[in-house]
Amino acid sequence: MKELSQEQNVNLAEYTAKDITVLKGLEAVRLRASMYVGDTGERGLHHLIQEVVDNGLDEALGGHCTYILVRINNDDSVVVEDDGRGIPVDIHPTEGKSALELVMTVLHAGGKFDKKTYKISGGLHGVGVSVVNALSTWLEVKIKRDGKIYFQRYEKGIPVTPVKIVGEYQGRTGTTVTFLPDPTIFITTKFKYDIVASRLKELAYLNKGIKIIIEDERTEVKEEFCYQGGIREFVQHLNKAKKPLHPEVICLQKRFDHTEVEVALQYTDGYTENIHSFVNNINTVEGGTHYSGFATALTRSINDYIRKNRITEMKLTGEDAREGLTAIISLKIPNPQFEGQTKTKLGNSDIKGIVDSAVYEGLHTYFEEHPQVAKTIIAKAVLSAQAREAARKARELTRRKSALDSGNLPGKLADCQERDPTHAELFIVEGDSAGGSALMGRNREIQAILPLRGKILNVEKARLDKMLKSEQIMILISAIGTGIGEEFDVAKARYHKIILMSDRDVDGSHLVCLLLTFFYRHMRPLIEAGYIYVATPPLYKISKGKQIIYSGNDKELQHHISESGKDVIVQRFKGLGEMNPEQLWETTMNPGNRTLKKITIEDAALADEMFTILMGEEVEPRREFIENHAQYAKNLDV
Repeated sequence: MKELSQEQNVNLAEYTAKDITVLKGLEAVRLRASMYVGDTGERGLHHLIQEVVDNGLDEALGGHCTYILVRINNDDSVVVEDDGRGIPVDIHPTEGKSALELVMTVLHAGGKFDKKTYKISGGLHGVGVSVVNALSTWLEVKIKRDGKIYFQRYEKGIPVTPVKIVGEYQGRTGTTVTFLPDPTIFITTKFKYDIVASRLKELAYLNKGIKIIIEDERTEVKEEFCYQGGIREFVQHLNKAKKPLHPEVICLQKRFDHTEVEVALQYTDGYTENIHSFVNNINTVEGGTHYSGFATALTRSINDYIRKNRITEMKLTGEDAREGLTAIISLKIPNPQFEGQTKTKLGNSDIKGIVDSAVYEGLHTYFEEHPQVAKTIIAKAVLSAQAREAARKARELTRRKSALDSGNLPGKLADCQERDPTHAELFIVEGDSAGGSALMGRNREIQAILPLRGKILNVEKARLDKMLKSEQIMILISAIGTGIGEEFDVAKARYHKIILMSDRDVDGSHLVCLLLTFFYRHMRPLIEAGYIYVATPPLYKISKGKQIIYSGNDKELQHHISESGKDVIVQRFKGLGEMNPEQLWETTMNPGNRTLKKITIEDAALADEMFTILMGEEVEPRREFIENHAQYAKNLDV
């Protein structure tokens, strides 16, 4: 056995039991908050509300809750109230503490593990409300049970009062949790109404008949969501700005022992799939075994119908079968196995077969009873297959052309010297004039410039084969390096910062919207990886003597003018082309000074809806959106 050196012996002597840190109670949550709520930014903040609401929904799944109220207070604290059975308050037989205090202060304490209290629950990991408690400056809980109102207060996860009776009540039982997120943990503690309302509306669709109310004291806005049609109405909502190919939403439902499968689907004349999967109300954005079972059954049932009725010799792929499809997959299962605490992917191996069987049997019966709808869906899928073959040939032609060129990158691209994509940036710039300024002002070591000539194709209205005939689109695909369609690979991205830089006017906003539509529909993993950004060039240059200040909006402009006093010269930039290379570098491209907007997807269903409204075929939803938001277009810079 090799002997240790003197230095190694010294190091061993310095590393002893006293160096082992033991985190007690909820200390680990406060120290590693991102492990439990995803991150400490906006996403993690809003996840707190979801964790508390999920407890009420677990009661609703068991038939014990009819409404949930969420109220955002003026001080940014949040109230979540439900009329469930109320958290138990009696003393736990082995722990010697109130069950309420255990639930609020101990990880993995709750009624979701024995399969008796909650046969179906989203809170598999059992850390929900205790994590909210740990990450709050203070939290108060009131329980209505047995005719009495019980109360306890916590500060940073630690109880500061005992569980005590504070009154009596008549009527339904329930739980009310009020909490204030800790600003020392989260980057922001300002809740966004739209994010909260969108999630609550989604939950109301997934739980037919339950009433979910949201109130915002800051703006005095109140909404109530309740849908008797459940996910059928969810699909109709998602397709409201699209043209359905068949008027009726196809609904499939089947129960296997304690597992309930519910699917609603409807095809539209669009070219992208819009499928959202849920397990016990949790949005599994990365899919999982239930999505795999659905996709397999859908393709198999369509191909079987084609073969049985001798419609065509062509065998359709899953991509063909899902083109233009809007679908909701909702499962209620007793023991979900998610990947990680954020629960974005289902892993139960047996669920694939269960969903496959339910969907295949349901679609087989529906197609037999509704042959015209079946033929309409198949006609759509066959056109998709033909377009896919045309796109494959176009890609092969493009590759052959590239092999004959001196280089594989588009001629307009001024590449950077950096070859490590984690340090490389690509600026997609509107017009040759702005492209010229960006080219001269850039840091050529890490910044590549790709000027676009005019607007790119609106891909919301085009299949892949038509898209690949667009020169501007092909230049984009070639520059980014990921490929497209079946060949897309996010790992091949040549830049980990892709920055959209356009004029601060309506035309510039339209170009950004076109580019974002392209990235969302065909390179969405780039957005999910955090690679897509929008630059924020200034609108004004304020000069007084040798002092120069740049301003991004009218409010900032007036502030700088009032501070500078008289003899101020104000220049408004009509576009990027008016800025010289030094100004563009100093204000918009210099990593030390610039402000970039990172594009994220908080809600895939809402994002899909907005792209359909803004860029889709139907005019009326777009007109309605413009009329409702016209005031913002009057002053885009604010």
